[in-house]
Amino acid sequence: MANNQAPQGNHDPAGNTQMFRAFVDEAPQGRQAAATSAGGGPRIGLILGVIAAVAVVAAVAWLALA
Repeated sequence: MANNQAPQGNHDPAGNTQMFRAFVDEAPQGRQAAATSAGGGPRIGLILGVIAAVAVVAAVAWLALA
C-alpha cells in the first residue's frame, strides 16, 4: 500500500480543518447577501405559499361539500 502522508517534519494536522472552517464561515455570508439584495426574498415566497395553501384548502372543502 502507498503511504500518502507528508514527511514527518512538514505535516500540518490543523491545515485541512482551518481551510474547511474558512470555507464554511464564508459560504453563508455569500448566500445571505444574495438573498437580501433580491428585494423581498423569502418573505414573498412565504406569502405566495400561504395563498396557495389557502386556495388548496378552499378547493378541498368545496369538493367535499359539493
